[in-house]
Amino acid sequence: MPDPTVPPTPPVPLDALLARADLGLRRIAGPADPAVVVHWAHTSEMADPYPYLLGGELLLSAGVHVPDGAGAGYFDAYVSRIVAAGGAALGFGVAPVHDTVPGALVEACEMHGLPLVEVPPRTTFSAVARALWQLMAQARTTELRRVTEAQQSLATAAARPDPVRSVLQQLARRLGGRAVLYGPEGTRLAGAGPEPGEEVRTALAKLAEVVRPSGREPSDARPSSASDTVAGVRLVAHALGNGEGFVLGTAAPQRDAGDHTIASVAAVLLSLLTGERHSGSGAGRSFALVRLLLGAAPAQVAPLLGGDLWRVVHGRPDGRAAPDPVAASALGAALGSSLVDVAGEVVRVLVPDGRVVERVPGWTLGVSAAAAPPDWPAADTQAARALARARATRAPLLRHGDRPALTDLVPESDADAHARALLAPITRAPALVDTLRTWLSLHGSWDRTAVALDVHRNTVRQRIARCATLLDADLDDPDVRMELWFALRRT
Repeated sequence: MPDPTVPPTPPVPLDALLARADLGLRRIAGPADPAVVVHWAHTSEMADPYPYLLGGELLLSAGVHVPDGAGAGYFDAYVSRIVAAGGAALGFGVAPVHDTVPGALVEACEMHGLPLVEVPPRTTFSAVARALWQLMAQARTTELRRVTEAQQSLATAAARPDPVRSVLQQLARRLGGRAVLYGPEGTRLAGAGPEPGEEVRTALAKLAEVVRPSGREPSDARPSSASDTVAGVRLVAHALGNGEGFVLGTAAPQRDAGDHTIASVAAVLLSLLTGERHSGSGAGRSFALVRLLLGAAPAQVAPLLGGDLWRVVHGRPDGRAAPDPVAASALGAALGSSLVDVAGEVVRVLVPDGRVVERVPGWTLGVSAAAAPPDWPAADTQAARALARARATRAPLLRHGDRPALTDLVPESDADAHARALLAPITRAPALVDTLRTWLSLHGSWDRTAVALDVHRNTVRQRIARCATLLDADLDDPDVRMELWFALRRT
């Protein structure tokens, strides 16, 4: 795959090839358009070269394929096939087959608008191809130098007192057009460069909506960039990578090979400058952390986080060791939240209820029901249980059911008292409680319970047998299992 940070090799204007005195090429038909460019050279003596052309070629031929007595019909069909394949120009070699370029070929190229170049006898086709590669190498070196200088100037602009506006100004100058930063709500936060007409401004704002994530759909549901051309102006929109809904839009009258690379560098810098720590939500979370450290109660700082309901997500990497902070941050970014915590082998993420939690490749996830801040501890327990069930059943994601249950029919005080009394014989052994809870949730499966708890299946059997003895209960009885499950739900 090509490196996205390196601009593609730019094509060479046909006029630049014609200007090479050492080649002696001469245009004898077709438009003298300076916009005609050549991407590569290809030699073919096929009567129909269409299947072998990719488009943008300077097709070189000595006319070996031309039959004796060929007339206008033959050359018309030949030229039309080159044009249909997207050929940029035709180079016809004089000698050794033909002393001059056939007049019917000149007329056909003129009629179809295909530039026809006469290649003199002293110039070989390989010399033409080599000259083209040399010009392309020079153009690529020039473009790489331009991109490097632009990257340096953008990095310098990002370190100035007003970094966002400075980066936009530098980008607009490098592209020779307009650069605009749109906020999460679609408003224009800053801009630089000549102001385009109303039609272009409206079209660029609409293009920004194409790439802006909505937060209620999978992260890959929208493209990261989109382009369009309106009134002869090239429009491009880049979704900034911070997930906050910022979009960079550019409008330039022309598009060079390195423009996409330059705009991508600016998008990365603007993603850092407009990241969550610089946004309103990021500042609110910083305030909440400081107030907690200074002694405020969680209920008092919860409104600063934004949103009334949140979900707790527990994630565990598949087939890997315990997650590190980098992997945890990557999971948080995939889920659209920076509220991430690494707890042993599990990553816990606090996600706003408005965001859809989807599968993340390489992770097993358990998702709680939506909960207000005072209920987050219970939601954390729900997510942990959902993750255990997901791992046991080898499901990539499981959600905790949040519909009303039968336990809601019993007063909480009575239910808690009953649970404490019923489970008292095993509460001093947390391993027994966890094993019994997992075993019951997996319908008495020894193997699944062993997988969920990372222990041997014989260890599960021993612990369950111990529970049965201490509780003096028949764990094969469904009524007993139901009552124990009811009690375990209260712990």
